[in-house]
Amino acid sequence: MTSNALTVPAVALGTWAWGDSGQPGDGYFGSRLSQSVLREVVEKAQSNGFTLWDTAVAYGMGRSETVLAQALAGYDRSEYQLSTKFTPQLAGDGADPVADMLEQSLERLGADYVDLFWIHNPADVARWTPPLIPLLESGKIKHVGVSNHTMEQIALADRILGEAGLRVEAVQNHFSLLYRGSERAGILDYCREHDVRFFSYMVLEQGALTGRYNPANPLPEGSSRAAVYNGILHRLGALTDRMGAIGADRGASAADVATAWAIAKGTTPIIGVTKAGHIDGLVRARGIELADVEIAELEALADAADVDTRGWWEHEMQ
Repeated sequence: MTSNALTVPAVALGTWAWGDSGQPGDGYFGSRLSQSVLREVVEKAQSNGFTLWDTAVAYGMGRSETVLAQALAGYDRSEYQLSTKFTPQLAGDGADPVADMLEQSLERLGADYVDLFWIHNPADVARWTPPLIPLLESGKIKHVGVSNHTMEQIALADRILGEAGLRVEAVQNHFSLLYRGSERAGILDYCREHDVRFFSYMVLEQGALTGRYNPANPLPEGSSRAAVYNGILHRLGALTDRMGAIGADRGASAADVATAWAIAKGTTPIIGVTKAGHIDGLVRARGIELADVEIAELEALADAADVDTRGWWEHEMQ
């Protein structure tokens, strides 16, 4: 049941890139992930209080969940939180596809419950929300969230759960300096007013907001993110330069500032981690307090860049 309020660390850890084929170089980010590297990531994250791990069936068709479970082996279940997702577009044709997908996730995760279970993408809210109720009541899921949902879809899911005395406790949408659709649509205000935790993903825009890339040093050719971002890097220089300068004053990087901005907006950023060093950046970001004038300046520069980074899987938020 959802009697216990959802409490989470300042930053959640994303494992999308862990869902590769298992073959070197086949990750979404051209990664070469190994079990030992990911174990190092887990140990450093856990010891620094980053204990919420976000995955999904859709990440490598379950491989991310399997690899995450291996990396967490040996930790007591009470020491970390698991967040995974039901993706309607991958639903089976059984009598209860939501319960079926959850059972498969639990098996891969080596767990008997998940802390946070999401409807990954909106499809038919009235169809896919009710099956969550018995799963909440059984304790197999502790909290429910919706991802990539519009304000109208969030409200509908909440009404359906409300009839059983339950509610939507979290929203997970793409939200970054370059893409603030959820704020403009009133979703952030809704979450604040209703004590719903907003999780922001793609805060770093797959690396485009880290300050590491520019027209002279583009994202790796042949990757999907290069196709999306390399053509707009020339518009991001003023923004990433300012982020870098703000970070330099605090011994931090542009990426740390992007993450700190998402925290300052009242959201919980989900940051993909594939190296232990990424955790150092999250520690720095967690400690940065941006001034209102800095936040306003960064958002003005982002608006001036005039780019649209909405993903192909996303609906307009308004």
